[in-house]
Amino acid sequence: MLYGAASLPTFRRGGGAALTLGSQKRVSKWGRAVHVESGVLLDIRNVTKDFPGTRALDDVSMEILEGEIHGLCGENGAGKSTLMKILSGTHPYGTYEGQILFAGEPVRFAGIRDSEARGIRIIHQEMALVKQMTVAENIFLGAERARYGIVDQMKLYSETRELLSRFGLNVPATAFVGTLGVGQQQMVEIAKALRGHVRLLILDEPTSALNDSEVESLMTTLRELRNAGVTCIYISHKLRELFDIADRITVLRDGRCIGTRPTRDVTEDDVIAMMVGRAPTGRFPPKTRTAGKVMLSVRDWTVRNPENKELYAVRGVSFDVRAGEILGISGLMGSGRTELLQSLFGEYGFQPSGEIAVEGKECSIHSSRDAIALGMALVTEDRKNTGLILMHSVIHNMTLPSLPDLSNGAVVDTNSELASTLGMVRELNIKAPSIESRVDTLSGGNQQKVSIAKWLMTRPRILMLDEPTRGIDVGTKYQVYELMDRLAASGMAIVMVSSELPEILGMSDRVLVMHEGAVAGIVGADEASPERIMSLAAMGAQEGAQKGA
Repeated sequence: MLYGAASLPTFRRGGGAALTLGSQKRVSKWGRAVHVESGVLLDIRNVTKDFPGTRALDDVSMEILEGEIHGLCGENGAGKSTLMKILSGTHPYGTYEGQILFAGEPVRFAGIRDSEARGIRIIHQEMALVKQMTVAENIFLGAERARYGIVDQMKLYSETRELLSRFGLNVPATAFVGTLGVGQQQMVEIAKALRGHVRLLILDEPTSALNDSEVESLMTTLRELRNAGVTCIYISHKLRELFDIADRITVLRDGRCIGTRPTRDVTEDDVIAMMVGRAPTGRFPPKTRTAGKVMLSVRDWTVRNPENKELYAVRGVSFDVRAGEILGISGLMGSGRTELLQSLFGEYGFQPSGEIAVEGKECSIHSSRDAIALGMALVTEDRKNTGLILMHSVIHNMTLPSLPDLSNGAVVDTNSELASTLGMVRELNIKAPSIESRVDTLSGGNQQKVSIAKWLMTRPRILMLDEPTRGIDVGTKYQVYELMDRLAASGMAIVMVSSELPEILGMSDRVLVMHEGAVAGIVGADEASPERIMSLAAMGAQEGAQKGA
């Protein structure tokens, strides 16, 4: 049931007049209201931005207070990234309507350099680091400390160490970025953004690839930055993070600003309701599936690491997954979850050994071509690099694995290609201006749906999903969950890797827990709990079993 007006949380509305939040104003001699010691650092007024065929922002107004961490959330396609690109100068003045005031003065950024000159820095979800260069060289790339055209190495590294120390970033200045973990690379991105004068730091999904300890380290750093007077806009689909770090939260939906509230005055359900336009009916759909015959059987599967053949990425893994079942795979980062799926699909590892049987028939898989022929499909963890060709269209991405079935000899049957694509767009409710649109113009949630759709078009019997809801909003997540349940109910066997425990517990019929490349335990849904899964993931089979006893 949709919320009625009386039951909606009382958010400040985004359209119309600019929000005041207690700021003091006076009228200038030109008749324009200006701030006087208002505490408002950023004032966005009635901003509208159009792209061909779609309105990304529609009369958006909001304020960011100086010295706060301001959470920004909304479904994929709500307009968050577009708004941040306007603030960072990526979308220059003149390509949008409305007005932006920074520290009380109207600003018209012609490019990124203009916004950086004002002290605005943005950290994008995709890190932009040169892995063959050191931490210091990355941080000062484009602003090298040089004399007479020669880089002053001593000054470069001393300033880097000072910057890292000042903000408590525990990263060695001389290390090559390619040798660092994802969490440390994220810290390098933050240090790079904090170089020079910074008043406003924008972080777009900064924890999408971080583990729990790295997330906590980032939160500590952001609190220290707030104490040092740096204002932050924190964009995330992870509501727990927003409630942990943000002073206030603004919700966007369909390009409109739904409102802003102090975090202490709202609940997660309130925010979800504002994001999707209705009261939440539960995070996961009711299960409508029943387990049938064994579709995939794996015995003693062992795979060596292709980069270091002395090490094992997967060790002696055995499991079955049945038709009509969702088998969740949990474990800490580095436990071998992704390597397991990729190796079963024929795309990872050195000298794999063990047995694989599909519907009771033993088989050999040496490549993804073999796996597809056996009715297997793999939706990869990284949709931007391994799941999709971003510069190609929706239709070309979606039909790529199915071209042999859509062709007459060497010629693609364009009518079949078009009909199949449109059918998937309707079934998965993919929002795109057209099926000829480039995939990189779609929101993250719609990109993920295209990634799933391209494999569903192969009509798989066994579907493997690696982090299927990473980087997508709660509304799209629910749609993916409903799709998974519907596919399983139709008789498909599903294997799902996820780093989110609520997702593992809410969607899995059984949970396989991995520890250091091996199976620590397989737990039924009725026995699974966060404590039991985490003890197995952190300590392995024997220790986890003893703790759970």
